[in-house]
Amino acid sequence: MVTSDQRRRQLAREKFERQQQRRAEARRKGRQRAVVIGAAVAVVIAALVGLIVGGVFDSGKKKDEAADPAASPSAQPTPKQSPAPAMAIDPKAKYTFALKTSAGDIKIDMDAAKTPETVNSFKALADKGFFDNTKCHRLTTSGIYVLQCGDPEGTGMGGPGYTIADENLDALGKPNEQGQVVYPAGTVAMANTGRPHTGGSQFFLVYKDSPLAPSYTPFGKIDAAGLKALEEVAKAGTAEGGQDGAPKTPVVIQKGAVTQN
Repeated sequence: MVTSDQRRRQLAREKFERQQQRRAEARRKGRQRAVVIGAAVAVVIAALVGLIVGGVFDSGKKKDEAADPAASPSAQPTPKQSPAPAMAIDPKAKYTFALKTSAGDIKIDMDAAKTPETVNSFKALADKGFFDNTKCHRLTTSGIYVLQCGDPEGTGMGGPGYTIADENLDALGKPNEQGQVVYPAGTVAMANTGRPHTGGSQFFLVYKDSPLAPSYTPFGKIDAAGLKALEEVAKAGTAEGGQDGAPKTPVVIQKGAVTQN
């Protein structure tokens, strides 16, 4: 029999995953709009160029040549994502992801042997200052207990322009009857769109045991001081007083660095 507490956690998890999917859909529609607009602009420009070359805007010039088929307007191709960074870390080494934040320092131990692509991506991003001066935009305080960060836009819609593969998904054990595993307090895992292999730069910090589907790459462990800082942020709740929203205590990553231990 499902208890009310289990049902509440399940609803919170489902809401979390629906929001991830809605954000992914919004990003997809945004890309489609950009392609359509780009295609329309290309058609107009090409048509104007064709008219000028063909003498339509020059009444004193007679057109003696047939139109060049190669100049026919065509839609622009769908923009491609940039490639993920080439492997540049020691896949057998351990690394530390150090976050200097407005709420306190948070250190995250990462094991490249378990999540090489994730660690490699975070190091590449951190080395170019990607996480510097970014906000942790989302706090959840019921059902699941996480602070989400890593979006340069601070809206939940941003990313690095590429995606990486899921890794280490069996690390937290077998799912229960609800298809969930427990992400223990102190776990750091990748956010995604709800679909496989769609992680980018967003990640979430678990400050209290949280039941979720085993779909989010767990790649790090928060140190004791960092976990305490997170718990203080969580105590203050969200800015609007709900169970899911921007944290009332702003958390800005002033500096994010990845170093090999």
